[in-house]
Amino acid sequence: MNIKQAKEYIKNSVSLYLKKDEFGEYRIPVVRQRPIFLLGAPGIGKTAVMEQIAQELGIALVAYSMTHHTRQSALGLPFIEKKNYGGREYAVSEYTMSEIIASIYDTMEESGVKEGILFLDEINCVSETLAPSMLQFLQYKVFGRHQVPEGWVIVTAGNPLEYNKSVREFDVVTMDRLKVLTVEPDYRIWKEYAVERGIHGAVISYLDLKKEHFYVMEMTTQGRSYVTARGWEDLSEILKLYEEDELKVDENLVEQYVRNPKVVKEFTAYYDLYNKYKKDYRVEEILEGNPSVQALARAKAAPFDERLSLLGMLLDKVQAEMKEVMEQAAYLSDLRAPLKAVQDKIQKDTAESEIKKILEMQAEGRRKLLLNQQTAGSLSEEDGRKHKRVIRFFEECCQNLYLWGIKFGSGKGLFEAIRKKYNGEVALMKQDTTRTGERLHNLFGFAEQAFDGGNEMLILVTELTVGKHSSAFLATFGCEDYSRHNQELMLSERQNDLSAQIAALGL
Repeated sequence: MNIKQAKEYIKNSVSLYLKKDEFGEYRIPVVRQRPIFLLGAPGIGKTAVMEQIAQELGIALVAYSMTHHTRQSALGLPFIEKKNYGGREYAVSEYTMSEIIASIYDTMEESGVKEGILFLDEINCVSETLAPSMLQFLQYKVFGRHQVPEGWVIVTAGNPLEYNKSVREFDVVTMDRLKVLTVEPDYRIWKEYAVERGIHGAVISYLDLKKEHFYVMEMTTQGRSYVTARGWEDLSEILKLYEEDELKVDENLVEQYVRNPKVVKEFTAYYDLYNKYKKDYRVEEILEGNPSVQALARAKAAPFDERLSLLGMLLDKVQAEMKEVMEQAAYLSDLRAPLKAVQDKIQKDTAESEIKKILEMQAEGRRKLLLNQQTAGSLSEEDGRKHKRVIRFFEECCQNLYLWGIKFGSGKGLFEAIRKKYNGEVALMKQDTTRTGERLHNLFGFAEQAFDGGNEMLILVTELTVGKHSSAFLATFGCEDYSRHNQELMLSERQNDLSAQIAALGL
């Protein structure tokens, strides 16, 4: 299965394991809650998937790599305790709490979240001294003398033997206590994640053309050669920073992340070509609705791979703008409830100092929520940015209170100033929405002229449909060009299906 299928399966399993009966007891007893074993090649996103599941279910996540754990750190250290049996005192060996179990309790205490996922990566690379204890752990959820708290589901992960020399192959007795999911790399699925994460357009465009280079594992005379999803994502981040500082990207940089000589050479050459396309076509002019005659003529005559690269550049910019609009909308929507709470506490004669305390309480409450979600490991990047925007709004209000007080007075007058600030941000969001819609319209207009009904239009509509933020933008704000072309493509598809059915009947 691919990583997306594995994610849904794990998410469903965790939800079922946490299901309770009418008495508040877990429907599936702990001893029957088989840990999940995610088996897949390195760098395909196993850890990222666990973070997403915790965020979507609103539960905590504690993650550990088992490669560095010894028997003592995982099970606890022995110490001597005095105990009385039958009237006589004896020295008895006890054990401190496992570092792993202690981390779960720390997370619950600090975040207030009582259910979660214990994710143990590289589970099949445990040390020789710890291996005998794994059977007890997988069956009874016990490390040493201490049990994993109720409400915590165990998910494990590891690499197949061919990828890691440290792997210890589990025997049948151990495997029989696990739910094993074997995951294979799948570029189509990773691309959805890449677009949502804002992976560099050159990486996505290159892999659209060279899908076979998405994941490579080869043994050469000079050792193992490899390319992984993690490598592409890390390369994307450094490319953005290099571009910000106008540093030169060369093979020496790329090979630090992509460990295959052929892929390094081809991607570096493509990256240079990608930047040349960006300069030659003047992407901003196209999105502003002013494509040059030369750009149109070149696009019409260009081979498919160049057209695909150009379309990728245009989509990359528009989808990034759609993402920003949707995040602004989510932040402003989330801000309504705390603003209403502020309004309810402000009377006609409420003093400026009291209003400042009310605003500071809202900011502090949001900081606490942000910290709790960070501690629980259930904070997505989008939610993190949303919380920080809310905090910044209240902080700016506090900074402006004195000047607003001079102009608007106290009490309700000051709240009107706060409301005005909020309405100003809503107006800016609407301006950004309009501008993004216009740029999307210009993109469709250019595609109609340059690609003349080719497969590029199908790709454009499909990418907008499957993108998380672009599909949300279209559903919220609409786009006549998208709706028209989507209907045309659906009609064309139905006509093709009908023609195929007629041909099958021999009519």
